[in-house]
Amino acid sequence: SNSGYLFINLMYVKIMNNVRKKIQLWKGRKVKTLSEDIKTGKFKRVYLLCGEEEYLVKNYKNQLIQAINGGDTMNSNFYEGKGLNVKEIIDVAETMPFMAEYRLVVLEDTEMFKSGGDELAEYVKSIPESTIMLFVESNIDKRSKLYKAVKASGYICEMTSQTEGDLSVWAARLFANAGKRITKANMMYLLQKVGTDMETLSTEIEKLICYCMKTDVVDKDAIDAVCVTQMSVKIFDMIDAISTKNQKKTLDSYYELIAAKEPPMRILYMITRQFNLMLQAKDLSNQGMGKNDVAKAMGVQAFIAGKSIQQAKNFQMRELKDGLAESIKTEQLIKRGAMDENIGVEMLLIKYSKKEEKKKRE
Repeated sequence: SNSGYLFINLMYVKIMNNVRKKIQLWKGRKVKTLSEDIKTGKFKRVYLLCGEEEYLVKNYKNQLIQAINGGDTMNSNFYEGKGLNVKEIIDVAETMPFMAEYRLVVLEDTEMFKSGGDELAEYVKSIPESTIMLFVESNIDKRSKLYKAVKASGYICEMTSQTEGDLSVWAARLFANAGKRITKANMMYLLQKVGTDMETLSTEIEKLICYCMKTDVVDKDAIDAVCVTQMSVKIFDMIDAISTKNQKKTLDSYYELIAAKEPPMRILYMITRQFNLMLQAKDLSNQGMGKNDVAKAMGVQAFIAGKSIQQAKNFQMRELKDGLAESIKTEQLIKRGAMDENIGVEMLLIKYSKKEEKKKRE
């Protein structure tokens, strides 16, 4: 029976070297206008691509560049970094394209959407019809003049982190393009193992497709065989061990992270973050919120919120507040040179994974 599988009826792709080229990105509401512009060739004068989902930002940047100039380097100008000469950029934008419809000016990580973009803010209001300006930014201030000018004169596409459902559909398409199928349960297992970063997920899916060359089903054994468990997932496992007062497993998880060359300070940061997430999750769920509402309020994926809620059940609010406070204090002591980083993190883990001794009766 095919029930329980995520199916999309696409042609089987036999040549594995073309898997990446055949991938079709999920096109949700956030990128609908952008996708239509690429498809129809009717472009805005100016675009801004931004947001936390770097995979989508990079992919749509490449798609836009290809759609606009088709690899024409003569009529394309690329700028990157802070401190750019705005007058030079405007002069280039004013230059007519040579034997082409458009001149494309691409600007990446300029920081002009935080400061120094006022001159370009005025210019984008009157960009020539023969010029298209594409901004790709990591850091933006929506109150800036340049942001408001691009919003008024062009199109801003903010690529946010995808939901579990969106990622499942997108990932299923990647598998289906290669003639593979995966159960819903194994899809969730994959997401929980490798995380929700689309760049990482894309790489792990391609590895799975190659590994499952002789079968059309991707199962849990294949996922365990080739996929790398992300640090955030290992941190979840370590917190699970702490919450159940399993000191051996807690320390074993820590030593595994150290053996994998993870710096103690980064591990400490993740522990602090997880105490914070559990504290928020417990507080919100105590107010009667469900998992999805908690996730929205916390600004995280639903399964992360669900995991945090579950873990927080094994802690009292006081314990979570103390754990968060002590994690922060440990970081401060290490940074001041008053404590060795390895000792500091180990002491924290030992304290919060220790089983409480039952008081003897008088």
